[in-house]
Amino acid sequence: MNTILNLTQHSATAGQMEAGVVEPADKKEVQSLLTVNELPGNAEIGRRTDALAAIAASTGYTTAMIGGAPWLMSALERALVAVGVVPVYSFSVRRSIETCNADGTVSKTSVFEHGGWIYANAS
Repeated sequence: MNTILNLTQHSATAGQMEAGVVEPADKKEVQSLLTVNELPGNAEIGRRTDALAAIAASTGYTTAMIGGAPWLMSALERALVAVGVVPVYSFSVRRSIETCNADGTVSKTSVFEHGGWIYANAS
């Protein structure tokens, strides 16, 4: 099984971890680089994606799970490929669960289950 570095804002799910996903040593730094609260220019996008790619490259892992703001992902794909890391996206199967509550109402919950990997075409 290939080890895959989690370069997303969120913690890996149990299914993703079973599929080889590991968290970075400095998850807070990854989250900080992925959190953008002001309109970024191209230089800022490049700075952030280069820093994320450097984190991935420093781990020695050759694959990274990415996901987040669409305007950031294509730049992140290219930055990862440039350092020899293959970007992948997690495919999730969505299941809807309905629960009858004590008061007679029904609650509907969506559960996301890891269903496999989609390899980015970062060329």
